[in-house]
Parts: sequence; structure tokens; C-alpha cells
Amino acid sequence: MTTEIIYPTPGRRLLITASVILVTMMVALDTTIANVALPHMQSSLSASPEQVVWVLTSYLLASAIMTPLSGWLASRYGRKRVMGISALTFTLSSLACGFAGSLEFMIFARLVQGISGAGLVPLGQATLLDINPPEKQGQAMAMTGLGAMLGPIAGPTLGGYLTDAFSWRWVFLINIPLGVIATIGIGLYMSETREKGMSRFDVMGFATLSLFLASLQLMMDRGQQLDWFDSVEIWIEAGMMLLFGYLTVVHMFTAKNTFVRGEIFLDRNYALGTVVSIVIGIVAFATIPIITIMMQTLLGYTALQTGLVSMPRGIGTVIGLIIVSRLIGRVDARILLLLGLAMTAVSLYLFSQIALAVDEGPLLFAGLLQGFAGGLMIAPLTTISFSTLTPKFRNEGAAIYSLARNIGSSLGISALQMFALNDSARVAGHLAENVRPDNPTFEAAMPDFDFSAIQSMFRIAREISRQSAMVATVDTLWMACLLAIATIPVALLMKAQKRAAAKPG
Repeated sequence: MTTEIIYPTPGRRLLITASVILVTMMVALDTTIANVALPHMQSSLSASPEQVVWVLTSYLLASAIMTPLSGWLASRYGRKRVMGISALTFTLSSLACGFAGSLEFMIFARLVQGISGAGLVPLGQATLLDINPPEKQGQAMAMTGLGAMLGPIAGPTLGGYLTDAFSWRWVFLINIPLGVIATIGIGLYMSETREKGMSRFDVMGFATLSLFLASLQLMMDRGQQLDWFDSVEIWIEAGMMLLFGYLTVVHMFTAKNTFVRGEIFLDRNYALGTVVSIVIGIVAFATIPIITIMMQTLLGYTALQTGLVSMPRGIGTVIGLIIVSRLIGRVDARILLLLGLAMTAVSLYLFSQIALAVDEGPLLFAGLLQGFAGGLMIAPLTTISFSTLTPKFRNEGAAIYSLARNIGSSLGISALQMFALNDSARVAGHLAENVRPDNPTFEAAMPDFDFSAIQSMFRIAREISRQSAMVATVDTLWMACLLAIATIPVALLMKAQKRAAAKPG
């Protein structure tokens, strides 16, 4: 005997969806919006460059640890209660960040912000999956994808504008109206859901997973500052990451009633979707800082020019999400996902063909294509990943799925930057080998170019640095392009989304 599922009325569903989009956008913005304000915070809070970085690290570390815990909390105490308290706490901690008078208080407020915001995005996705019948779940994922995609894209530009026009404090205070409206919406319109018969809290599973995530996040965040494996600290963090990662996996699949239940990874769509989500975190999110740095440091764009040239990426994302919301119930979601991966690869290929003398046209087109491709991928991937997953696993499944994309983004940024720096040093050494008097190029430049003149050598050293950095950037983007292409066969292994009729009531 089949039990008919009762869904909220269209009006109530719209209000819940709006609340979820608001919290998703608020949390997604805060992952990147504070980056551009760091120099201003450093001066205002009397901090050193090494100390002020903890404003970012504390948030990312707390968010990484708490994301998987949010699924258990929602199943144990109720999703509505957890989301309402989290949204309110995130809003209050944003207010505290905006009025922070010392670095210590700022780091504490950011820790609270990371803890409270960690579960809002995955639990919001799980909520939209629950309140929508199967044929409308793709459209719902497109809506929540709008907030998730636009946050990292618009964050640096919006943060730069608020910092220049007002103060760095408005980077955090802008969350207040969004948070208040979202908290009220969650409290008034969401229905409570919780899993009956929850087992005791798995302390061992949570401890090993938390230590694994903390070690990974610290290694990724501090590796660049400490010159990676030339530092003893990085070696220690890498060792802890491997140890506790191994213990987490062993515990998950050998113990009973674990913190993260291993059964969710026996679902093929979910397991493959989590892998693809990590890759999307790299090719769609981690490449954006590389492209932004290229425009500002190598092409000489101001912050305003960079924001304007980057704007088509956001426009493309919105267009892609609108198209997906129209097609996802009529077209196999795998086709949209594959098309998005292919277009992402094409956009990264176009970026990898850019030279120092490029004008804005190729950058605008490649950015528009990259944003459009991102809009095509997020909603179909989420829909396919959860289409075959048992509903009782949705809370923790959504938490792990969101964590995977965040890890992909964080890991991708660090890995791509490390590759770019190493490649730049290699190219610079190769170019420097050809700076000698018997080189025909320099013979033709004499007497204007004089090897004995300091100014001439300074000019050539600066040009070598620019050229090597540009070559390293395009090599890095080409590598990301190949990664996107290599992921296409993985997406082909996913099953088609199940379709089932359901009546709203």
C-alpha cells in the first residue's frame, strides 16, 4: 500500500523557497566577500598579515567541521529548529563581526559564523527536495543553485565596492536584513521534520572526521604562506589528515550507527555525484580567483574594471539557471550536466588561450560561457545525485554533498595556485637562460638595451616575471580544462532520474 505524500500549497512552497534562497546567498557570499577587505581589517584591528588571515581560516575551519554535523543535528532535533537557530545565530554573529574592535573578537565571531552557517546550504537543499514533488525538484535545485553560484561570483566585487564606498564593516552588516527576513520565513512557513529512532551520537566518528577536515583545511589554507612541504607544520598536518582520513573510512564501514552512515555511498548516483561535485568545486569555483588575479596583476585592471569584466559570468549563471528550470523536467538531467561540463571545458580552454595583449572581448565571452555552464551543471547534478537516495538519508547526504563541493573549491584553489607558482618559476628560469649578449634578439636591441645598465636588467627581469606568470596561468587553466573533460565519463555512469507523479495538497 503506497502512502500519498502531502506537499505544501504553492504559496507556502514559494515562501519557504525564498527563505532558503536568502540563507544560501547569505552564506555563499560570506565565503568570499571578506577576502578583499582583509587589508582594511588589518589596519583597523592592528593585526599582522599572518594574523589577519585567521579571519578567513577560522570561518572555513569551523564551517568544514560543522557541515557534516548539521545533518545529524537536523535528524535528531528537527530540520526547522536547526535551520532557524542557525540563521538567527549567523545574523547575530555577522552583526558582531561588523562591530568587532579587536582581532581576537573578530576571530571568535567568525568562528561562530562558520559554525552557524555550515548547515544552512545543505539543509536548505534537503528542504526543497522534501517540499517539491519529483517533477519539480529540478526547478527547486535551480533556485537554490542561484544563491550558491552567485555568492562566490559576486562576493569579491560586492566586497570591494562596500569596502571602498563605505567601510569593511559593511561586508558583514549587509547580512543583517537578509538574515532577519530568512529567519522569520523559516519560523513561520517551514514544517518540522525529524528522523524517529535516532541512535546515540557517534563520538568516535565525529572526532575522526573533524580532525581529518581540520587538518585538511589548515594544510590548504596555510600551505601557501609556509611554502608547503618545506614547513614542518605542513608535514604534521598532512600526516594527521592521512591518519584520521583512514580512521574515518574504516570506522564508517565497520562500526554500527556511525556519525556518517556508509550506506549513503552505496547509492551509485549519490557516490558519483559527490565525486563530480568535488570536480565542479575546482573547475567552476577554484578557477575564479586564478582568473581574477590574472586580470588585476598581469593585465593591469583596477578592482572596478575586474568587477565589470567579470559581470558576464554572473549574467551567464542566471541565464543558465533559468533555462535549466524550464528544461529539467522535460530533458534528461544527465544531458544538461554533460553539456555543462563540456561548456566549462570550452570556457577554460578559451581562458587558456589568452595572452598579455588581450582586450576585454575574449574575457567577456569566456566568462559568460563559464557562468552559463555553471548554471547548467549545479541543479541537474544535485537532482540526479538525490533522485535515488533514500529520503531518510537526505539530511546527512546533503551535508556531505555540500562539504564535498566546498572541499573541492578549497583544495582546488590551493592546488592550482601551487601549480601556477611552480610553473612560473620553471618558465622564468627557462626565459632567463636566454638573456645573454649573444642572443640575436638582444643584439638587435643594442645600444638601447645595455647589459651593464641596472635599469635595463630591471626591465628585463620585470618582463620575465610577467611573461612567466602569464604562461603559468594559462597552463593552470588548461589543466583545469582537462580535468573537466576527464569528468564527463564519470557523469555518464549515473542513472537517469526517476520520475514519479505526486499530488500537491
